[in-house]
Amino acid sequence: MDLQNLTPEQLTSLFQTYALPLVWALVIFIIGRIVAKILTKIVGKMMVKSRVDETLVKFVQSLAYIALMAFVILAALDKLGVETTSFAAIIAAAGLAIGLSLQGTLGNLASGVMLIIFRPFSVGDFVEAGGQSGVIEEIQIFSTKMKSGDNKEIIIPNGQITGSTIINYSAKDTRRIDLVIGVGYGDDLKKVRAVLEDVLAKEERVLKDPEPTIGLLELADSSVNFAVRPWVKTGDYWPTLFTLQEEIKTRFDQEGISIPFPQQDIHVVSNTAA
Repeated sequence: MDLQNLTPEQLTSLFQTYALPLVWALVIFIIGRIVAKILTKIVGKMMVKSRVDETLVKFVQSLAYIALMAFVILAALDKLGVETTSFAAIIAAAGLAIGLSLQGTLGNLASGVMLIIFRPFSVGDFVEAGGQSGVIEEIQIFSTKMKSGDNKEIIIPNGQITGSTIINYSAKDTRRIDLVIGVGYGDDLKKVRAVLEDVLAKEERVLKDPEPTIGLLELADSSVNFAVRPWVKTGDYWPTLFTLQEEIKTRFDQEGISIPFPQQDIHVVSNTAA
């Protein structure tokens, strides 16, 4: 087409047919992008004011921006005369195919969002989750990172965590230590109780409220078993447990109280022929 031979009316018609839609499409894209960024920031600020986890804030902002930009692009293409209905159908079909191929990943994503929203544990908590136990170091969108007691890094998919039982040992301020102390059938039970009470009373980390429980638990095959259940602060659980067991053994040795081990008496009967 020779533009030099075109009349002003033809040039105006060409401009309205091709150039003007292109200009409008660019205006829609530029302004839409600016508006999308502003709205995304507003959503982020509202979530921060609501004290939502920073990881979830960034994730929601990313999703919001992508959704808004998809709308802006479709609007710009529509201004250019592109059939956006079929284009949107293609995007939906592609999204469905991607979603089906990434079911496990999307499941971990959804589980990560649930962990961040419902907060069954926080960073620094000692938990059992997903078949593992350790201290939580980081809660990510797809996985959770924890550190084991022997300083190993464990990364667990979030879907595995939400699909199993979660035990949070750090959720409460206090914990109860459950000890089973066995003594011999020939030992003085009142003396045993008095020694156990004295050991607990002298341990400063044992709480006075709730009071420790000492009771005869069972008459076992080889021992009389006492349940010794003191309460301590959660952070003192393991040090107090180790100290109490050592102190009880030491005091029993000093007081002449036996700690029996499993044993059997075998009686052999011999039949002699007459």
